[in-house]
Amino acid sequence: MSAHARQQAESKPIRLPRLPVPDLSKTLTKYLASLEPLLQEESLRTGVPYEQAYALREKWADQFSNGIGKVCQERLKALDRASPNNWLDDNFWLKTYLEWRVPLLINSNWWLAFSDEEGFGGTSSASGFTNWQLRRAAWLTHRTLELKNKIDSQEVYPDTTRTGVWFRESVSKMFNICRIPHKACDSLSPLSPLDHSLSQLVVVIAKNWFYALRAYELNPVSGQLELVAASQILERMAAIAHDASTRPGEAPMIGALSADKRDTWAQNLSHLLSLSSQNHHVHESIVRSLFCVSLDFETHALDEESQTYSPLSGDRQRQLSLDAHLHSVRSTSSNVSNRFFDKSCTLIVDPSGQAGAMGEHSPCDALVPSMVGEHIIGQSVPEDFGRNTFDVEFNSGSSGDGWHRLDWITDSYIHSACVEAKERADRIISNSDDSVLWFEGFGCEWIKSLGLSSDAFVQLALQLAWFRTHPKESRFTATYETVLTRMFHKGRTETIRTLSTDSRRWVLVMDDSSVTADSKSALLLRALQTHTALTREAMTGRGIDRHLLGLRNMLTPEELVSPSEYPGIELFTDSLYGKSQEWLLSTSGLSEGPLFKGTGFGAAYEDGYGVNYLVGPLTIKFGIESKFSSSCTSTSEFQEAIVSALWDMHDICVHAAGHAAASEQKSKL
Repeated sequence: MSAHARQQAESKPIRLPRLPVPDLSKTLTKYLASLEPLLQEESLRTGVPYEQAYALREKWADQFSNGIGKVCQERLKALDRASPNNWLDDNFWLKTYLEWRVPLLINSNWWLAFSDEEGFGGTSSASGFTNWQLRRAAWLTHRTLELKNKIDSQEVYPDTTRTGVWFRESVSKMFNICRIPHKACDSLSPLSPLDHSLSQLVVVIAKNWFYALRAYELNPVSGQLELVAASQILERMAAIAHDASTRPGEAPMIGALSADKRDTWAQNLSHLLSLSSQNHHVHESIVRSLFCVSLDFETHALDEESQTYSPLSGDRQRQLSLDAHLHSVRSTSSNVSNRFFDKSCTLIVDPSGQAGAMGEHSPCDALVPSMVGEHIIGQSVPEDFGRNTFDVEFNSGSSGDGWHRLDWITDSYIHSACVEAKERADRIISNSDDSVLWFEGFGCEWIKSLGLSSDAFVQLALQLAWFRTHPKESRFTATYETVLTRMFHKGRTETIRTLSTDSRRWVLVMDDSSVTADSKSALLLRALQTHTALTREAMTGRGIDRHLLGLRNMLTPEELVSPSEYPGIELFTDSLYGKSQEWLLSTSGLSEGPLFKGTGFGAAYEDGYGVNYLVGPLTIKFGIESKFSSSCTSTSEFQEAIVSALWDMHDICVHAAGHAAASEQKSKL
């Protein structure tokens, strides 16, 4: 441990406060406010006066607050007192992920496409993979584990800082952990300690074969576990690649099974484990391992005919390259079996050296792996790294120095199940309308120069883009934005409800030529201020959606269906309650992202969008996913609408700034 690390370790650790149970009356007031734009739209469609519809919800809220709601609040507080960490994380939040039965592929897993490193090529090796691919994969693996060691020893992000306490807790859930499928509700494996032999492994998947690569070894002198050198990781990875390329036959497509519906995967895994104790060992090795590395055997490419997007920057080849890389990390038909979707983190490198990461969402939120990703790609592969590794001749065999095969025992049932799962996965992939948009007109540097929030600015642009691409009956939608409650112990996320009365009011005037630029500017400023206030409340434990989830879960089934006996229950049986959480526009912002080519996650609904964005100083990058099967969405049209919205917002802000400057100058005369 360095002197700095020792000093940090000896300092008094910071204790993060406990996540509060929000005030009941304040939550209900904010909830009613969030319904206003939806009720205004409903009034236009149905003719029911807005005031009448709002008064009914207000009545239910009052009845709930003064009746059964009080009981629910006290039950929630009692649950919080009985919970080791907090009422939300210990009881509800993880369960919302684990009960979801849809395939993790695209629907739940996140993905990150790393920037390329210049000056290297894909020189073929005897294995059929490329030397550059293996060098970059080994380097990224070593860099990831170096960061893990530094966090564990508090050399970076010490627990004497708020960020350190949160990040150390969060990043631990990226390693030695895995989701396990079960009927109706999955489980999350407990964190496997590093002193367990299987916890010292990195699982490498190559040509659908699974391998164990030992990343830590016992130092005979110190008696301590130590991370092996990057050169050793490369030698072991190269030996694995050689074995995967030269062994006879084809690997069973077990990875595709993990891309299936959760109940189907649970059934198939149960059968798989029943075949042999060896399969138990293989599965436990994956579950306990540090993380996975997928060595893809093909570099995914898009041709002119297969891609319908018009590159808004005019550089079609760059757009094809960006989208192909994003698709590859998200998963394509050719590499979907070369994954294990249950694993919390998987590094992915293809023969060209393009790299990225994807992972299972339930243990930690996407900001955590993005922060890890920024660190590991922040230092390029040294030019002389591993130059002599490929001069040696690798021996064939089921194991070697620091690595061994993890082979599944299969039967005809599993082979058929793999084929069927692969076909279902291919349909999900082919339906994914996924693309990267690099908006290079301006970024946070210009937005912040006006004293505005760059996140709020992007969120309002998404609202305007949705409005312009949807007909009257669906011109506004409930919008989900993730915000972290990282200032609290075991804090996870809260929802910012971007659609507000103020955002709706501003959107409605933007294409109205009778409204002056000054009025549009004033309404935009108010909408931005409202969004910033909603963000501040959500991140400080005063959001509403997690609280509403907790309150509803405190109701017994009998109470929930007895409005006459428990007035105010209608608050939760109201169709608008569900509508207000139907996130057709599901969004999340990460960092500035200079080292990422793109990021993404899937749309939450068939007729919606999943939008991940990175707001850099001069560039805003959007990863947008929707479904080809929906007639209501089009990723390319939404991209164009976002660009138009951003420029229109830019113009009215420039007008407002110019008007303010002129007024100031006039006052000085």
